Amino acid sequence: MPGASGAELAASMAARRPQTRVLYMSGYPGETIMTRGALGEGVGILSKPFTAEGLVERVHTVLIAGEQTIRT
Repeated sequence: MPGASGAELAASMAARRPQTRVLYMSGYPGETIMTRGALGEGVGILSKPFTAEGLVERVHTVLIAGEQTIRT
């Protein structure tokens, strides 16, 4: 995304709609991102490669089960 990171976009959205849920997608393994502290605890992440079933499961977890809310 030119001009902003995913975290910056999520923070901007949170200012407008705090109830918005976020699922990050990355080419890095989820453990790598979490150990770097880039996203914080409780954040939904989906690492590439993933299957269609894996995508559906993660979206369900974040949107339906309420795994993550945006933090500003």
